[in-house]
Amino acid sequence: MNDSLFARRADRPQIGNGHAEPDSDGEDNLGAFGWLRGIRDRAIMLEVHKKDGNIIAFGYAWLERADFDPSEGITLKFTGHKVKIVGRNLNAVAKNNARLFNVIMRHRVPWIQEAGEPEQMEAPDGATVIEEVMIE
Repeated sequence: MNDSLFARRADRPQIGNGHAEPDSDGEDNLGAFGWLRGIRDRAIMLEVHKKDGNIIAFGYAWLERADFDPSEGITLKFTGHKVKIVGRNLNAVAKNNARLFNVIMRHRVPWIQEAGEPEQMEAPDGATVIEEVMIE
């Protein structure tokens, strides 16, 4: 069973596929982030997928504060770390009214994905694009 979970994550389509594909476990891929559709679904950790292939995960239980400033991006303060998400349309309406900041606040985002240069250029107008995630 764990193998299928890892296989699904490894085969996740990247930004620029033009649509969100539902996952068998109730997760939508919205390009820049995953969204748990179920009303009671909650992610335990937030995975940050960097463009270089590294993945860092933070426990939602350690999220102390979150700020959204349209000109600055999203800042998440976890115990001992600050995560700064910079990009375009970070709180734009995606599928089923999912807005990145709002669904992070509800612990319904299991992963976010930095976009590489080609994905940034190919993203449609109005799409959420995470250009960089800085971790301090």
